[in-house]
Amino acid sequence: MFGYVITNPNALPKERQQRFRAVYCGLCAALRRRHGLAGSATLSYDMTFLALLLNALYEPGEQTGRERCPAHPISAHAYAVSPVMEYVADMNVALAYHKCMDNWLDDRNPLSAGEGALLRQAYRSVAREWPDKCAAIEAWLDEVHDIESRNLPEVDLPVNATGRMLGELFVYPRERAWNDELRVIGDGLGRFIYIMDAYDDLSKDIRKGRYNPLKALRDRPDFEALCKSAMTMMIADATEAFERLPVVLDADILRNVLYSGVWSKYVYLQNKRNARGKGAD
Repeated sequence: MFGYVITNPNALPKERQQRFRAVYCGLCAALRRRHGLAGSATLSYDMTFLALLLNALYEPGEQTGRERCPAHPISAHAYAVSPVMEYVADMNVALAYHKCMDNWLDDRNPLSAGEGALLRQAYRSVAREWPDKCAAIEAWLDEVHDIESRNLPEVDLPVNATGRMLGELFVYPRERAWNDELRVIGDGLGRFIYIMDAYDDLSKDIRKGRYNPLKALRDRPDFEALCKSAMTMMIADATEAFERLPVVLDADILRNVLYSGVWSKYVYLQNKRNARGKGAD
């Protein structure tokens, strides 16, 4: 889960792609500084979007430059860091830790268990600093595990739980302005991510006998239209809330993600299916 909140590079000028990459590298630096190399290994595009959003909204001051790092030791690369990235880095680690633990519970994957062990101390420090945020993640996982264990077919249950969790993480605790809009953006993205992930994994989950709430709907003749309509409404909630924010800095990149980038995997899956269909002819 996660990994869908990305840019569409085909619709973004090269210099703006470089700007996104600089923030991505800045978040990596914040992760490394706060949580070591294990922390920087959890770096995600989803949390880079949050860093861009909070940085653009609150304009806390930014430091830019060029550096070499363990991931790019040969040539220097641009970076951009700001105070909001400390919070975003911590949330990145918290989500990554619980993702590892969730994978271990689901598949008994020893690699996930090992990655989780490497992040355990970092997560404990995050939980001490942000107990309410970590409690929201833990409550979300408990709720989703309960839904999965009872094999409940209602799609709204895990979808809404994921939205509530991400909505909580999108609210920056060091500021009070625009909390309602940020919560709605996170909630809409969280719901979209859950449905997109379930849609992406449906065939694999059926094959492996794993829980997926879309199983109950897959034989409906309007299944494809239903999924796309649901995801469109969820992203519409997020984009409408975003457009109410007084964001100027990096607004073009943020819109690229919300209006185009989040659909990249969906477009890829549709193209793949269309190609298979033509091949069958």
